[in-house]
Amino acid sequence: MYQKTQLAWAIWGILAWLSTFVVMGLVLLGNNIGVLAFGIILLLVAFVFYGLTIKVDNADKQISWWFGPGVAKKTLNFDDIDEVKAVTNSFSHGIGMRISHDGWVYSVSGFKAIEVSMSDGTKYRLGTSDQHGLLEALKSKVKEQTTEKDSSEDEKSAL
Repeated sequence: MYQKTQLAWAIWGILAWLSTFVVMGLVLLGNNIGVLAFGIILLLVAFVFYGLTIKVDNADKQISWWFGPGVAKKTLNFDDIDEVKAVTNSFSHGIGMRISHDGWVYSVSGFKAIEVSMSDGTKYRLGTSDQHGLLEALKSKVKEQTTEKDSSEDEKSAL
């Protein structure tokens, strides 16, 4: 089993910058309900998006990922994966969870990612600070799955 959480340094940096406006608002306006509400929203975003966890579970033959304490969790079966490869996201892929020209992007920091291509054509780009480790954990399972499919097709053609 492989599991790694990448901390969201980029998101924390943006939130730290925005929090300076909350402090300035409190200093200039006092206990203003709008400024306090904005500060609470920033704290909630920091909690929900503190990191991205990716888990490769060999026993269940699945890969899962989620933000923070389990927000926007997604799980894929190895049977449905066609290919995995290392990629580098561009600045336009951004951070967070979004759809791009390359498919779904899940990232919290940095540009290194693994692209997971599904049988139905859907693609996911999973940002990671351990690109090599995640790729190795996935490649062995996807390769095993491909080998099993190939051998079952060979058996069918032999009949």
